[in-house]
Amino acid sequence: MFLISALLTSGGPRRPWHSPLAPRFRRFLSLSSQHSTIDYSLSHPIYMIWGSNTGLGKTLVSAGLAASSILSPSSSSSSSSFTPTNFTYLKPVQTGFPADSDSAFVYRKFAHVFASLKPALTVSASNYVFRTSIPAAEAVLGNAIGVEGEECVNSLNGFTNLGWYEERMLHDHAHGQVVAASELICKTMYGWREPVSPHLAAKREGAELEDSELLQVLKMCLGSATELKCEGKMMTKFTVVETAGGVASPGPSGSLQCDLYRPFRLPAILVGDGRLGGISGTISAYESLKIRGYDVVAIVLEDHGLVNEVPLSSYLHNRVPVLVLPPVPQDMSDDLVEWFDQSRDIFNSLKEKMIESFLQRKNRVQEMPKKAKEVFWWPFTQHKLVPEESVTVIDSRCGEHFAVHKIGEGNLVTQQFDACASWWTQGPDQSLQIELAREVGYATARFGHVMFPENVYEPALECAELLLEGVGKGWASRVFYSDNGSTAIEIALKMAFRKFLVDHGILLDMSRSSIDENHIELKVLALKGSYHGDTLGAMEAQAPSSYTGILQQPWYQGRGHFVDPPTVSLQAGVWKLSLPKVMQYKDVSEDDKVFSLQDEIFNKKRDISNVATHYLSYISEEIFRNSDSKVCSHIAALIIEPVIQGAGGMLMIDPLFQRLLVKECKSRKVPVIFDEVFTGLWRLGVESAATLLECQPDIACYAKLLTGGIVPLAATLATDAVFNSFIGDSKLKALLHGHSYSAHAIGCTAAAKSIKWFKNRQKNSNLSSDATTLREFWDGNIVKKISKLQTVDRVVALGTLCAVELRAEGFNSGYGSLYTTSLIQKLRQDGIYMRPLGNVIYLLCGPCTSPLICQNILEKVFTRLDEIGESH
Repeated sequence: MFLISALLTSGGPRRPWHSPLAPRFRRFLSLSSQHSTIDYSLSHPIYMIWGSNTGLGKTLVSAGLAASSILSPSSSSSSSSFTPTNFTYLKPVQTGFPADSDSAFVYRKFAHVFASLKPALTVSASNYVFRTSIPAAEAVLGNAIGVEGEECVNSLNGFTNLGWYEERMLHDHAHGQVVAASELICKTMYGWREPVSPHLAAKREGAELEDSELLQVLKMCLGSATELKCEGKMMTKFTVVETAGGVASPGPSGSLQCDLYRPFRLPAILVGDGRLGGISGTISAYESLKIRGYDVVAIVLEDHGLVNEVPLSSYLHNRVPVLVLPPVPQDMSDDLVEWFDQSRDIFNSLKEKMIESFLQRKNRVQEMPKKAKEVFWWPFTQHKLVPEESVTVIDSRCGEHFAVHKIGEGNLVTQQFDACASWWTQGPDQSLQIELAREVGYATARFGHVMFPENVYEPALECAELLLEGVGKGWASRVFYSDNGSTAIEIALKMAFRKFLVDHGILLDMSRSSIDENHIELKVLALKGSYHGDTLGAMEAQAPSSYTGILQQPWYQGRGHFVDPPTVSLQAGVWKLSLPKVMQYKDVSEDDKVFSLQDEIFNKKRDISNVATHYLSYISEEIFRNSDSKVCSHIAALIIEPVIQGAGGMLMIDPLFQRLLVKECKSRKVPVIFDEVFTGLWRLGVESAATLLECQPDIACYAKLLTGGIVPLAATLATDAVFNSFIGDSKLKALLHGHSYSAHAIGCTAAAKSIKWFKNRQKNSNLSSDATTLREFWDGNIVKKISKLQTVDRVVALGTLCAVELRAEGFNSGYGSLYTTSLIQKLRQDGIYMRPLGNVIYLLCGPCTSPLICQNILEKVFTRLDEIGESH
């Protein structure tokens, strides 16, 4: 005899203040407003159920998986052996509630299947509904909703903390001793009454929901009970999250669901369409998921007699299994028990494929650190100092965050903010990342790669026009494409040297045989601490450093004159000017070297200051002393990183000094190169750092953030005068430089999209009203507090950059320092991914990053730095 024991009245409502669930859920809500990190456990399979359209049977698939997981014998044991299982079904968004409730459907259909099979099991089945709109709550509770409404109703967003639940204990007394006890837990997170699209229901019922809150509650539902035991035996755990409608159906806020849930990037099961027209819809849904980086493990569809699975399998090249369910009967008088019985083998097969895929993923990420240590040669890394356990396994990225797998911390996939912007390249938020993926896919499909010389195609032309209208506006007329920042610099040097030779008549003298080209020595004027790339020619244009010594570049000669520049930084809460030894002028007072506001440092009124007079004298003397026309030695180009020297330690150079340096070089017809590979394209809060210096170069280089960090691309911009110095009757007078992937369509498409996005106030809320500057990212009060810590020597905060140099001496300072190792590891535990420059740590955000995110990160950095001070 089969009995169902109801622990509570089945289907009976429970108020949140009576329900044992309510305090736990209220805690969920309070936590969701405090924490924004998205993470989940990789200790058990978690899948998201998607539909290529609405009404295709997602909930039937969920119910079938629940029955297969709990009621089918374990494939790893004997055919009669059942493993205790916890199956959790989550429905984040439910419209049409309570008339429609997918969690209630799974809960009840499972009971019906259980009654039909009569397994020798005990199953605790439960169904919870957390929050609903007030109209949906009234449909459940009637007038009772207002009895104790203050605790039940959240008047800020029109939701009620319903706390409604039902629970049953299922077992078959005919079998006597049960062999296992399992759990079915069904949860509806948010419900609205109208059976329409969630965004429409939310608006009509006055219960609107932000994406962040929905994701936080989903996170907590996923994170509960990651390890479960039954009578001392570990339970198998399986979780599915069922979406609403189709892949691209809007969520409550209006965001497409495929975008809304992307921070989790849970592996997907796609319920396809077996009807007429279903092939196209299923493929479109599949492509929408793939272009957003989801892994689709299987496609399931109902058999409508059209054999849609054959062309789908052909299109997918059998990479993804396509499973076919029997037709769903129109007559449901038997509660679909017979249909579930007919579908049992399909659901068992689907479950096994899901488990197999999960185990493959889990095993792969666990072995990746060891494999990486065996096969990679990482750049700028001493492998001896990298233990296997410190290797970061990146599962994916979503906007500004990595999804990182942590083996030793609950086997979690968790978020880390990419605080070094992946070597200064990254700028997109989640929305732009998706747009770039779509645009790059289009460019790949349309162009692939096409060669550039003497050709024109839309992406290359549009990108060039945008650069000349943006960072090159008012001075540049030509764009030369290459593939990375270092090669862009080498191209710039070639351009500058030719321009210098033409302007100073040296080429003309050579044509008259009055001078031997082998005796001409062209040098660059550059600043100590600068860094212009890793290729051999670019390294010659920078001062001796850790990067240029015999251990790294035995050919290095240093073909330049390198001057020690004055720097500015925030020290103990005050902006200070630091002069090098050669500029310790007696008549420069301390007042000349202290600024109450950062803006004072950039003020052009300083051009007539006492400091400016000394700068001009020093610059003129240095250039004159190092240019000797008698021996054909010339300063033939000035190359600087405007305002901020990146790899040299995030040094902020006095803009007055750089501005006067540019002015003096131009007066002597020495071409000026701005290396904006790091500083350009909004990195310092303006589109070009030339705006901060209030002067223009002859040549400038851009890369990194140019494409939003999606693919490599670089551009060297030049004036008409520079371009004309290469014009002549002979091809040998042309600029004989190029790369196979010059102006590749994919990179130019990404660059054009990024340039336009960053400058669009509708897309980038950080833009000023005149779209010329970005708002402040780093909270000034916290930055000052950091600068006052005893462990901190200096701070620089400008645009998307905030850098902190820790006070250190001897081997603890400089690029080779390991002084920050423990600090970096702690910050990674805090969800901040960083790589230091010796004893300098830095934070980088993107042009679209929310200042609230930056504030949260800065507070964590301050806390960790303060801990170091206390420990000392």
